[in-house]
Amino acid sequence: MHESCGIFGVFAPGLDTARLVFFALFALQHRGQEAAGIAVTNGESLEMFVNPGLVSQVFTEDDLASLKGFAAVGHTCYSASGARRPATPQPILEHNGRWSLALAHNGNVTNADALRDELQASGLVFRSQSDAEVIAKLIVTAHGTTWEEKLSHALSRLQGAYSLAILTPQVLIAARDPMGVRPLSLGRLDGGYVVASETCAFDHIGAQFVRDVRPGEVLLLDAAETSFQQPRNGRRAFCVFEHIYFARPDSTVEGRLVYEARLAMGAKLAQEHPVDADYVVGVPDSATAAAIGYARASGIPYREGLLKNRYVGRTFIAPDQRLRDLGVQLKFNPLSSLIRDQRLVVVDDSIVRGTTTPHVVNLLRQAGAREVHLRICAPPLRHPCPLGVDMASEWELIAARMSVPEIREYLGVDSLGYSSLPGLVEAVGLPKELLCLACFDGDYPLPVQMGLSGLAAESHAK
Repeated sequence: MHESCGIFGVFAPGLDTARLVFFALFALQHRGQEAAGIAVTNGESLEMFVNPGLVSQVFTEDDLASLKGFAAVGHTCYSASGARRPATPQPILEHNGRWSLALAHNGNVTNADALRDELQASGLVFRSQSDAEVIAKLIVTAHGTTWEEKLSHALSRLQGAYSLAILTPQVLIAARDPMGVRPLSLGRLDGGYVVASETCAFDHIGAQFVRDVRPGEVLLLDAAETSFQQPRNGRRAFCVFEHIYFARPDSTVEGRLVYEARLAMGAKLAQEHPVDADYVVGVPDSATAAAIGYARASGIPYREGLLKNRYVGRTFIAPDQRLRDLGVQLKFNPLSSLIRDQRLVVVDDSIVRGTTTPHVVNLLRQAGAREVHLRICAPPLRHPCPLGVDMASEWELIAARMSVPEIREYLGVDSLGYSSLPGLVEAVGLPKELLCLACFDGDYPLPVQMGLSGLAAESHAK
């Protein structure tokens, strides 16, 4: 499962803004590993450097030295929801007369195709299929004599999920969709401002977290901070998978430290699905805190039964067929002497397609585990996501095709326990009405229609 991307912006005259963005993007690397980019402004023009690859692969010392300015934005990404093509590196640079901007986007605009058709009909030429380019063109061509007016007109036409960090020659802009699907936080740094997808990026550069950007809020950050609020006609829909999987455990998301939420998920699983066992093992890294929470609540000792190679998937060198056949063994290695002849509770964050989990179970069986009891932090995933999570189409989701007993048999585990939906909401610690839980219950926060390849916004929503 991939999330769309991580974004960062800084307005800090007198500081090396490109270098600040570079290190902030390191903290957000988990949100996207296909491409990265940085744009800066010197007050008159925008300069940008983008390329496919990891942050450490994209930029050199000379690249950063050439990017001089008092404000900057950065981006690291996966391809968009359901995409099968390479990611378009961002920020996206757009010009229209005297209006120019560099835009970094996290999310998925569900009416992007209709807006692209409209903009093309007006004579605009697109360089990519990215909805970020649609947003950028929509803003620079919108009616208005100020950025506030142009943003108000353009953003009111977007439907779906978006968190934006936008750089103009004079000002840094942050915007979040009225549903608040994706996270976006505001911080302060040496008298300036920073915005980021997650607060862990602030910690890496010595910035202080101030607050979350409010759903529907647009912030214009320069020497005099200003903001305005977009009308909110719908419901809140913060993506619960930020707490389950996407966000780093040291980030504070919607007022809750992610690590604490995951501890609570594990404790709730122990309450809902107790079992006699010798050790609790977490599938690293996102389920580690939940496994510790399960162990504390159950009284069963926690052990690191699986070690993860964190560099698998972060190379452009493809394995040959023999290595490909090893599959998950390239990513995880069991501690055989610790788990041999033991009854294990194995805690994982979610099961999506059900393609990786059987290999993990088989690894543990081969290492000598006597029993494997699988506990999942998320309820069964039965519905795809139209809002920027590259999850799967409905026919690919194992829980949409099988019952829990059938999944247990398919995975080859001795028992299988998913979190209940009320249990998950209680662990996250946010009111249910603030969360998007559509991948579990099908209650989408915007009109959608099913297609052979997945999910799209209904035509009237475009």
